[in-house]
Amino acid sequence: MAKQPPSNVFARIAAGELPAEIVYQDDQCLAFRDIHPQAPVHILVIPRKPYASLADASGDTALLGHMLQVLARMAEAEGLEKDGYRIVTNVGRNGGQTVHHLHMHLLGGRQMGWPPG
Repeated sequence: MAKQPPSNVFARIAAGELPAEIVYQDDQCLAFRDIHPQAPVHILVIPRKPYASLADASGDTALLGHMLQVLARMAEAEGLEKDGYRIVTNVGRNGGQTVHHLHMHLLGGRQMGWPPG
């Protein structure tokens, strides 16, 4: 049986089928700059596993912990640790999720407002 092609833009980036400005990658995840940044620093971290959202990956604590470690490393590499940064993941339509592949946003380089939505 033929392998099914990745079904969304993030899966296609993870598979190397679409270009991205990758700033980090390993065997579990990759990080790349958002093409529509919402802050001076806007990096997305996605798993290589095809989880649709955080809700689907909630039992994979090793992967989620690894993704948070990668986000912290990216924040440090971008010089955000002094003034702070935000990490966001959207789940479902009401959560603002538009791409159904788990992804976490690293946002920084400006003052963030509250509430965010």
